[in-house]
Amino acid sequence: MDLNCWKFELCNNQRLKLLVNLACGFLTLLVMVNPVYAQKSAESLQVATRIVPPFVFEQEGQLVGFSIDLWRSIAEQLNMKSEFVVKTTVADLLAATKTGKADMGIAAISITAEREQDFDFSQPVFDSGLQILVPSDSISNSPSLWTVIASPALLQLVGVFFLIVLIPAHLVYFSERGKTEGMLVSKSYFPGIFEACWWAASTLATQADAMPRSALGRVVAIMWMFTSVIFVAVFTATVTTALTVQQLQGNIQGPQDLPGKRVATIASSTSAAFLLKQNIQTLEFPRIEQAYEALAKGGADAVVFDAPVLLYYSAHGGKGKAQVVGPVFREESYGIVFPSHSPYRELVNKGLLTLKENGTYQRLYDKWFTVQN
Repeated sequence: MDLNCWKFELCNNQRLKLLVNLACGFLTLLVMVNPVYAQKSAESLQVATRIVPPFVFEQEGQLVGFSIDLWRSIAEQLNMKSEFVVKTTVADLLAATKTGKADMGIAAISITAEREQDFDFSQPVFDSGLQILVPSDSISNSPSLWTVIASPALLQLVGVFFLIVLIPAHLVYFSERGKTEGMLVSKSYFPGIFEACWWAASTLATQADAMPRSALGRVVAIMWMFTSVIFVAVFTATVTTALTVQQLQGNIQGPQDLPGKRVATIASSTSAAFLLKQNIQTLEFPRIEQAYEALAKGGADAVVFDAPVLLYYSAHGGKGKAQVVGPVFREESYGIVFPSHSPYRELVNKGLLTLKENGTYQRLYDKWFTVQN
């Protein structure tokens, strides 16, 4: 064999080996980069979620809502099989995702810098923010007269009034009944005691038409006049306080009015973090329905949570009972949450972009958040 031919053949063999090695290395890299996807391509993905209308809720035994429809559209676009795993709280959902018990989570999950340290997020799927929910009857700036009259403090004061009127009334009755020119027309207990009670009540209001004639009766009258001044002052202060408290409780128009109020929200949520940072008295509940119940029963003055969730409740389950007030504040975005370095994040983002480009996303948005005439 010619030396040059031998060298040429040797070079071809080396090039072939180099190509084979490069191909093997590329295949190995693919397996290393995406081992989970290769293993689960034929299995159902575990998608964690939680009940938070209108994003996720149960209807006739089935999960429905904006987040459910959105994920099913993404999964169909990517030809993925999946099943939902319902968690009770945000913390449970995030824990399941972080530990790998769920491949991802979707259900009004806010994208925050703190969560980005432990999770990966998709592109934003919904723009949101916080808002305030208050009882409908607290919207009016004019305090309700009936509410003031029915206040426990005022009812107690009225009860005390009827009791203490009986004391001077009886003293005046017994001192005046034997006087021929006394203040009382009737000498018998009935209706004489009623005349004495009327005098005591009139004196309390500084409207008495007559005064006792007996010495004891006049002493009682003077003491009762001083007592009436004190009673009128206490009565006025009680009514003023009741009116002020009611007006303050109904004067929530924005986040600046929340200090000093009892504000309900959801534990481990961005709204809870905001309220605690602002040193606002916070009542944390596992589920939003419990916060609504606390508001309805008077255990909370307001609910602070995600704007679309509160708006949906005020237009449906809470219609006529609660109302959203003030502007949206602390704007934030929702996203689909993944464990760190998830192989599904890029795929889901591609599917989400496709839904936005072909109009599917807008149709879903209109279905759940546009009021139909």
